[in-house]
Formats: sequence, C-alpha cells, structure tokens
Amino acid sequence: MAEKGLLKHLNIKVSGRVQRVGFRYGAKKHAQKLGLVGFARNEADESVYIEAEGDEEALKKFSDWCHRGPWLAKVERVEEEWTDRSKKFNGFLIA
Repeated sequence: MAEKGLLKHLNIKVSGRVQRVGFRYGAKKHAQKLGLVGFARNEADESVYIEAEGDEEALKKFSDWCHRGPWLAKVERVEEEWTDRSKKFNGFLIA
C-alpha cells in the first residue's frame, strides 16, 4: 500500500460492452494484484463504476487496464476523476 500522504483515490466510469463480460471480477483481480482497495459495481446505464485507492503508479496501471478490460469487453469510453480524499476502504469489493 502507499506510504502515508501518497495515497490517491480514483473514480472511474467505464462505458461500452462492459457488463456481463466479467469486467468487475477482472477489475477486482487486477486491483488486488496491484495492492489497491475499493469497489466495482454495475450501473443502470450499463456502465461499470469503480472507486479505487492506493499508490499513484498502481492506480495508473489499473486505469490502463480499465481502458482495455477483459477480453470479452469492448470499452468505448472511460471517465476518470483523481482526488487525494481517501475513503479508507478495506479490500476490493464487487457491489
């Protein structure tokens, strides 16, 4: 995990063919591998919304993965919002 003061928070909305293709489960696996915490959930508009926290470099790698997603996904749009506000998540959940 990041050193105190270096923790970043990233909100991501991924649109396209991202539901029913294992996107949330892939995001969880990738986030855990990078030492990130947060959650991923399906939205009513068929997008996937993710909040992740951790080291900035790890979050950049996670963001890169979100632009591709799992092999069945077709990512068309990714919206990101970076902040320094931690929500102090415990683990990475699928909501």
